[in-house]
Amino acid sequence: MNKEAIYHRPKDNFAYAYDNETLHLVLRTKKNDLEMVELVFGDPYDWIDNQWQSVSKHMKKTGTTSLHDYWFIAVKPNYRRMRYAFICSNEHESCIYSEGGIFASLPSDIANYFCFPYLSSIDVFNAPDWVKDTVWYQLFPERFANGNEQLNPKGSLPWGSADPTPTNFFGGDLEGIIQHLDYLVDLGINGIYLTPIFKAYSNHKYDTIDYMEIDPQFGDKATFRLFVQECHQRGIKVMLDAVFNHSGYYFPPFQDVLKNQEVSIYKDWFHIWNFPIVTKPRPNYDTFAFVPTMPKLNTKNKEVRDYLLKVATYWVETFDIDGWRLDVANEVDHHFWRMFRQAVKEVKSDVYILGEIWHDSMPWLHGDQFDAVMNYPFTNGAIDFFAKQNMNAATFTETITSVLHMYSQNVNEVAFNLLDSHDTPRILTLANDNEARVKLLYLFQLSFVGTPCIYYGDEIGMAGDTDPGCRACMQWNPNQQKQELYRFVQSLIHLRKTNPLFGNHSDIQFLQSNDASNTIVYEKNDGHHRLVFFLNAGEKEANITRDILRISSCKYLTEWHIQNQQARKYRIDELPTLITVPPLHFRIFEIV
Repeated sequence: MNKEAIYHRPKDNFAYAYDNETLHLVLRTKKNDLEMVELVFGDPYDWIDNQWQSVSKHMKKTGTTSLHDYWFIAVKPNYRRMRYAFICSNEHESCIYSEGGIFASLPSDIANYFCFPYLSSIDVFNAPDWVKDTVWYQLFPERFANGNEQLNPKGSLPWGSADPTPTNFFGGDLEGIIQHLDYLVDLGINGIYLTPIFKAYSNHKYDTIDYMEIDPQFGDKATFRLFVQECHQRGIKVMLDAVFNHSGYYFPPFQDVLKNQEVSIYKDWFHIWNFPIVTKPRPNYDTFAFVPTMPKLNTKNKEVRDYLLKVATYWVETFDIDGWRLDVANEVDHHFWRMFRQAVKEVKSDVYILGEIWHDSMPWLHGDQFDAVMNYPFTNGAIDFFAKQNMNAATFTETITSVLHMYSQNVNEVAFNLLDSHDTPRILTLANDNEARVKLLYLFQLSFVGTPCIYYGDEIGMAGDTDPGCRACMQWNPNQQKQELYRFVQSLIHLRKTNPLFGNHSDIQFLQSNDASNTIVYEKNDGHHRLVFFLNAGEKEANITRDILRISSCKYLTEWHIQNQQARKYRIDELPTLITVPPLHFRIFEIV
């Protein structure tokens, strides 16, 4: 037994309060090293005749990577406090793994055991419930629809008449979005994420001039209020993009610094190294990346904090928005984000707070800052396997298993799962224009735990390389839309919203991966029913053994057909020993 590989810590994603009564515990061990793990636990004050009272329960293996196995258990301690240890066993030996070390038998001194001191309800990670059932649609407002040409910026081009560039405009606005809300309802969307809509110089609006005003090309506050109201009447939530890491070059406080230099009353609003200010060859002040038109804000400064918190609460309180997406969130200090959360949650307790972070984000996900982050580890794995074909099946399942065990279950249930965005090439382009691969991407995304997001136009087969190519005008000509792809995505969203087993309310676990055929098999299980997904990302027909379904005790099973919204019921003896999956296709079986 590789005892040195056994790992647990009584915090973060290894030990956490799932709700007001339930603790989740995870143990990590060397791959294929253990056959069984048991949790031994009890209340630290429960003693009878000098004997500590404890019980043991088996843990479930929930995932495997190339290096590790993960074991999981949910327990409800009677008095919300617990001491615990793990009994680790294989065919050769057993040991007790605890905070005090590794023992041959259970230690009598409970000081050696791991401790969860008390399950306080205030410490439970508490994200808005509605997010779990939300399917998001990311809109780049300048490129979705032009509803009022009188608002067009000077020099705007006719809609879709040219390729997008970093500087051109086509006149997309809020009225255009309002006019197409029923299109989104028909697709099944119930959440809209807007990239910045505040007054700014560029077409992307990430260089804010005035955080308290709608950009004139999009409309005014009356139009925005109508937009939110029309969304809410259709059951659609609205999330805005907050650019609090940096402002724009024409932000009045920064312009004051440029004018008055070291005597400006706003000089401490930014991170200026020395005077006079220069922008070339590189700026002598902190910026987003090295972009001189995006000076970094100093959130350590009280005036800056007060201003940004006023912005954050104003749009929630005045217009009833439902969420904030936080741009470059990992480059802003944790202290500010704690203040941000407290401020906006006091105005509206179920506001969704989403951070843009592309890496392991545990420091922001303790329940005191963000509700979720943009789940780029999920994105990268899915794109590399299904679209780019530069990841084999085993590596993909290991990648996603690691994603599932990176955070607590509470966090996973509201993780923002995207396939592409305004910052990446579109999925059809990443898939080399292969629509079948895009369908596999959508099937995996929309059957996965978390809250999925579709980038505008992907559902009708829009293509485009990285920025600015991914920011083309929405294609509204039905003859230029991939209608069959639209109906497929629409069907998946309908399943997610109407079938809890397909949606966000069941566990997911990989059962098999095959590098030779590039196939994966995964299961969703709610404790009563199981859905087993066979996905073939390979270019050849694949045969998968029926045994993977584990149906020996069943008489019947049902196969789902997404395209025609039908199902076929099989007797077990009707199902062949080898289940054939065509290339770039899938089969889904429901087992009761």
